[in-house]
Amino acid sequence: MGENINWQEVYQLAESWIREAGRIIKETIESPIHVETKSSPDDLVTDKDREIERFLTEKIREQFPDHHIVSEEGYGDRVNALSGVLWLIDPIDGTMNFVHQKRNFAVSIGVYENGVGRVGLILDVMTGDLYHVVKGQGAFFNEHRLPQLHAGELEKAVFGINATWINANRRIDPEILRPIVRKTRGTRSYGSAALEMAYVACGWLDAYFTMRLSPWDYGAGLILIEEVGGVFSHADGRPLDLLKGGSVLVGKPGVHKAIVEMIQAGLANGKYFREELE
Repeated sequence: MGENINWQEVYQLAESWIREAGRIIKETIESPIHVETKSSPDDLVTDKDREIERFLTEKIREQFPDHHIVSEEGYGDRVNALSGVLWLIDPIDGTMNFVHQKRNFAVSIGVYENGVGRVGLILDVMTGDLYHVVKGQGAFFNEHRLPQLHAGELEKAVFGINATWINANRRIDPEILRPIVRKTRGTRSYGSAALEMAYVACGWLDAYFTMRLSPWDYGAGLILIEEVGGVFSHADGRPLDLLKGGSVLVGKPGVHKAIVEMIQAGLANGKYFREELE
């Protein structure tokens, strides 16, 4: 199957679609938006999320009817296997930022073939910055080719982590994470997993951690990070599942390794870790 796919053509089409999606959002950024909650009061969805996802899925199906789509708002397919070509779509990653700040949100597209990341694009809608990759051809921030990441050191790292996880929560004992945070140079939280993973690929963050992501959140980011020599896994070091989601830890190789070892040490000491919690 792979030899019949022109990945440069797939990339060019995906780039045109993601830029058009960005234009649609930006042109209506000051218009009234209809906001609903999903699983909790801080889990937001807007009519614009649904409009953009519908736009992208229609474009993909029109051009590539045999490809499958996994997406956030229900316009994708029911997918149980990684065989064939799979698009992971997040129409607006950082919906809370979109609603409250009108900045720091992104459109994210990742394309996989038999579980291997081939094309990834993350568009920061309001700045117009595009983080993009075709596997084997380098990862880019706009026109700037990103260098390979060096190993990094936890003591000199800027760590992307939301304060949720270092305070009382149901998923991970904060006492696992507080020693890690104390060891780092500092922490940041931007509210968009796609952008934070792009920042890791660029070397602006040394690692990013969360206990709860879905495949569409990280589909494009993983391809970017892998292309520049970064490392990713579940928080406790297990391989990521592209169809399941859960905790995610990405980073420079040395920083990722140090964080995984400290998390594993905390788990060995009996502290709680509940990734499967709904």
